[in-house]
Amino acid sequence: MTQNEVPAGVAKTTDREIFLSQILGIPVMLRGKKTGTLSDLIIVETARVPEVKSLYVTRSFGNPSLIIPWENVVELAEHRVEINIPDIAPFEGEPAEDAILLKDYVMDKKVLDLEESEVEIVYDIRLTFRNKKIYVTDVDTGKSARLRRLGLGLLSKVVSADAKDDQMISWAYIQPLPTNIGSFKGNVKLTVLKENLAEIHPVDMADILEELDHDQRVAVFTSLDNEHASDTLEEIEPNVQRDIIASLDTAKVVPLINTMTPGQAADVLSAIPHSTAEDILEAMNPDSAKKVRSIMEKQEETVIHYATQKILKFLPDTLVEYVQNDYPNHARGKDVIMYIYVTDGADHLLGVVDLKELLTADDKAPLSSIMSENVISLNADSTLKDASQEFERYGFRAIPVTDNDNHLVGVIPYRDVMNLTHHFLE
Repeated sequence: MTQNEVPAGVAKTTDREIFLSQILGIPVMLRGKKTGTLSDLIIVETARVPEVKSLYVTRSFGNPSLIIPWENVVELAEHRVEINIPDIAPFEGEPAEDAILLKDYVMDKKVLDLEESEVEIVYDIRLTFRNKKIYVTDVDTGKSARLRRLGLGLLSKVVSADAKDDQMISWAYIQPLPTNIGSFKGNVKLTVLKENLAEIHPVDMADILEELDHDQRVAVFTSLDNEHASDTLEEIEPNVQRDIIASLDTAKVVPLINTMTPGQAADVLSAIPHSTAEDILEAMNPDSAKKVRSIMEKQEETVIHYATQKILKFLPDTLVEYVQNDYPNHARGKDVIMYIYVTDGADHLLGVVDLKELLTADDKAPLSSIMSENVISLNADSTLKDASQEFERYGFRAIPVTDNDNHLVGVIPYRDVMNLTHHFLE
């Protein structure tokens, strides 16, 4: 061995950091000649953070790729890798089926930040050299990482100096979202992911699932236990509910529905195709299915059948004092007395005045000056389910019902909808 030769396994690495994007694509040198290009790093999971075990090197002109063990790396810098192997042939080949390639595993993938309960996209990965080994310590989801990937290194450093862009997340909090497609090598760490997902509130979990693509969404959802999955399903947007349920066997869906109240089950089943809902209902306990069907049928009834015309209704130029001074007589025999509805001579709905606003308004003010013109209303063709959702969203005590020409045709009180749809069957 000459004075300049470095034995295999003695990589020149002191404690320092480097980003994966900075070394991908750099030349791999063997005895002073380029033998290939660094395409990825193969990692293994350790007790704390992943350790790089091998380099995945691709070669031009159809030559086989190389898998270079870390102990055969002499030097890894930003512009080149120096390796020391006696012969190329024994190192030729492709990564094993169960190998975890760092770029394919995490780079540009959606990940679940378990500490923040958010989905992020990884733009870069930080590596740390320590004790002649190299570890994966953090992922970078910030703007500076995106710029670095685009080759705008100088601008990246300026942005990274801003504390607001500090979006480096420790590997300990990162769980890559499983998928069945492409180069992602299996459901890596799904067991660990499942244990941590149990701690995320169903509302937050619903937000997370709504951000994912189909394969990731199904993989994460099916890793939840039945109770958590059921609670989460209730919180998910209808289109995502349909996507998830359509991807599951009826045998998997039925236990989820069975853990819900009849009203909650009716809401979920109403969001999916009728044929699918019927298959689920047929597989349910007959008594439970009967209750759910009753609610679903009730939900589809139109609100016009439950709307009352016994309301307080006045023209826009009516003075506040007129309504205030004789309010007991105005309200006598009315079903809705907490709102005053303002209409024109043709009964077009112009606005609504809350009773509290009426009592604190100037006596000489016309109703048109204190009414709210941004009126939330239901259409005469709206269903009881539509009404229930509006009441839950806005907290109103009554909602006006109008026709297609904005004529006020009635008002539906909170109690008449919310007592009908779910609660009497719970």
